[in-house]
Amino acid sequence: MTAEVVAEPRRIGSLTVSPIGLGCMNLSHVYKPLPSPQEAERLLRDALDEGVDHLDTAALYGFGANEELVGRVLEGSGRRDEVVLASKCGMTGVDGKRVIDGRPETIRATAEQALRSLRTAVIDLYYLHRIDPAVPIEESVGALADLVAQGLVREIGMSEVSAATLRRAHAVHPIAALQNEFSLWTRNPELGTLDACRELGIALVAFSPLGRGILTSTPPDVAALPEGDLRHSMPRFQGERYAANLALVDQLGALAEGAGCTTAQLALAWVLAQDECVVAIPGTRSVEHLHEDRAAATVDVPQDVLLAAGELINEHTVHGPRYGAGAAADIDTEVFQHAG
Repeated sequence: MTAEVVAEPRRIGSLTVSPIGLGCMNLSHVYKPLPSPQEAERLLRDALDEGVDHLDTAALYGFGANEELVGRVLEGSGRRDEVVLASKCGMTGVDGKRVIDGRPETIRATAEQALRSLRTAVIDLYYLHRIDPAVPIEESVGALADLVAQGLVREIGMSEVSAATLRRAHAVHPIAALQNEFSLWTRNPELGTLDACRELGIALVAFSPLGRGILTSTPPDVAALPEGDLRHSMPRFQGERYAANLALVDQLGALAEGAGCTTAQLALAWVLAQDECVVAIPGTRSVEHLHEDRAAATVDVPQDVLLAAGELINEHTVHGPRYGAGAAADIDTEVFQHAG
């Protein structure tokens, strides 16, 4: 039997979670090939058995299928009360296409469907997945605040927004969490949002803390990924850029081996070391990787190794921007300029 990993909890508003939770997106959405429903359910049950206490889903993922999956497993396990359950609105699937819609009436309808799909009376943490440029952020956050007032949501969050937008949202209603991409190779939070989170008492929930699989001992073979996998559209995973990025990860692996941990554990430990307000939600379809990721919360990585990792892989050494032009247009976060 695997010994349970115990780590100091971290706060998301009034909620308490382990430093490392589970992002559920890749069980239903854009990372191919998708697991079968039975395989996905098994992974979630194993996660609950391992003590994972923070599950992150969204209306977008699988166009509703992921919320259904998470809700089904939580109901069947009888462990709903042991988990901080997070989901998102403001970006959904409509007629098979992704649609950003931050209108209050849409947020309300999406939340009502989420409550049904998740089979719960209350969502612990509910994010605005993307800002809608056609709707003032104050109106979207006001709709989320109404859900809190009605007891349907405990805490609210924002995703993929800048420090300026975060401050505007926080002025309407306290924001408990900001979910932005943060990892060794995606440092955008260092341009302002991490400081804003520290100042305002907001948790920074780091999604893709393992760089969508590259910051591990088994980086994806992009050429072998099925058509439709999200990474085919990402500049960092393309051609010579990807080859150069893999060379960096080889060096990261050597650092990790010298520190007595895995590449993924070093990458996760680096993220968690940036501030006590940071929580990570790596995703996986592998029980073995689930164990590995959770152990990163207590792995003892020397400070000099963490510093070396950050100097090796960062926005100045990584090749390519994180999104192509189309996807980047929907993102409100601060951005670095990339030469490569």
